[in-house]
Amino acid sequence: MKTIIHVNQHVVRANTKNGETNPVLTVKTYKANRYAHEVQIKGPSKVVYSPDKPLSCGAKVWIETESEVELDV
Repeated sequence: MKTIIHVNQHVVRANTKNGETNPVLTVKTYKANRYAHEVQIKGPSKVVYSPDKPLSCGAKVWIETESEVELDV
């Protein structure tokens, strides 16, 4: 199953502004979006920079993998 991981900059900014520590990593599959502080990819992956075709959430840089992903929430 393809998994896409990116840093949610809106949460980074909100954490800085509000002194919070909400998870900033978004881990997307076709099933769900999950959020984490740390992600371990258990196999091959690639980093994508696509400024002309960002993800629907607006991310222009992300990691794609078909490997197992372990989240530390």
